[in-house]
Amino acid sequence: MPVYKYRVRDNKGKIIKGKIEAKDAKVAAMLLRERGFLVIDIKIPSQFTLENLKKVYTRVSYADIATMTRSLSTLIASGLPILESLTLLRNQVNNQTLKDTVEGIRHEVEGGASFAKALEKYPGIFNRLYVALIKTGEAAGMLDKVLERLADNMEKQNEFRNKIKGALIYPVIIVSGMVIVAVIMMIFVIPKLTDLYKELNVELPAVTVILINISQFMLLFWWVIALIIIGLFGFLRTWRQTKSGQEITDKLFAKVPIVGPLREKSALVEVSRTLGLLMNAGVPIIDALKLVGEASENVSVSKALDFTAQRVEKGFPMALSFAQTDAFPPIVIQMVKVGEETGKLDESFLKLSNYFESETEQLVKGLTTAIEPIIMIILGVGVGFLVISIILPIYKLTSSL
Repeated sequence: MPVYKYRVRDNKGKIIKGKIEAKDAKVAAMLLRERGFLVIDIKIPSQFTLENLKKVYTRVSYADIATMTRSLSTLIASGLPILESLTLLRNQVNNQTLKDTVEGIRHEVEGGASFAKALEKYPGIFNRLYVALIKTGEAAGMLDKVLERLADNMEKQNEFRNKIKGALIYPVIIVSGMVIVAVIMMIFVIPKLTDLYKELNVELPAVTVILINISQFMLLFWWVIALIIIGLFGFLRTWRQTKSGQEITDKLFAKVPIVGPLREKSALVEVSRTLGLLMNAGVPIIDALKLVGEASENVSVSKALDFTAQRVEKGFPMALSFAQTDAFPPIVIQMVKVGEETGKLDESFLKLSNYFESETEQLVKGLTTAIEPIIMIILGVGVGFLVISIILPIYKLTSSL
């Protein structure tokens, strides 16, 4: 919905300026009149402002939403009404995009919409899982508890993701450093050595000729290389978002040692934790399976959850349906079976998430341990190639003298 700038006069005659989100100018004026203001002027602000440009590049991160959820949970648990809680929350939020979003939600709630309905208007920030949990919490009259569980879940997920990212920082820095050094050598060092060898009329060995040709190609066609890299990156990113692209890349990653099991375990952590949270909050099992299946980035897991939802809807046990897919290991099937028999499926899934998180942490440690010697070998081969290519002609020259 568009955001309108307004100028109004309050009951004391004071002029107030601000912004309001509404379907059109008439609705905006009506909302302002309902608040007891005399409307002076309403208009849509210019879209090409520095503030709007800043908003485009202000991304709302997962951590921002988790922090917002925790703050809102605390405010509502303290006994404040949802409208007053949103007003206070708007003043606490630092991210400008999220601040404007909270303001928009507040306006929707003030206009009579439910909190869940207001969240649905911002699908880019609040996904269907989030909205479904809020809707369940509102219906059951336990919004504060649902928000608290949701905040706990999001904080755990964020901490888990940061652990994986943190473990991969070292190899990424090393590989990036290697690439930068190689490019500097090719662009600045090798051309000068080439000129020196030409002046001395030295017969160059094959490795040096290869290195010089690579360097000259990079100097002459750097723009072609840049275009190919950008184009390839864009193509792969777009293709990865398609269903066939996701399936093929998931299958390829699954065959890579350590990386494949790491991706699989990471997906199982998020799926089991989210299913446990949804079921604990009272979301129906079939709805929970469908929601998590839609949200999962792993195609095989997504298909398996969709298949299970269809089977459960027909009356089949969830454990039996899981067993008929290849996406879940035996421990998942066993735990789900126990959960179905005891009526504590939510607890079973939460225990599974803790189990897979522990396994994932071990795999991350194994990955970092395996990457270090691989990087050292690649670094040694690269440095050896450069040294041999540069030293051999000099050695030949000194030998001839």
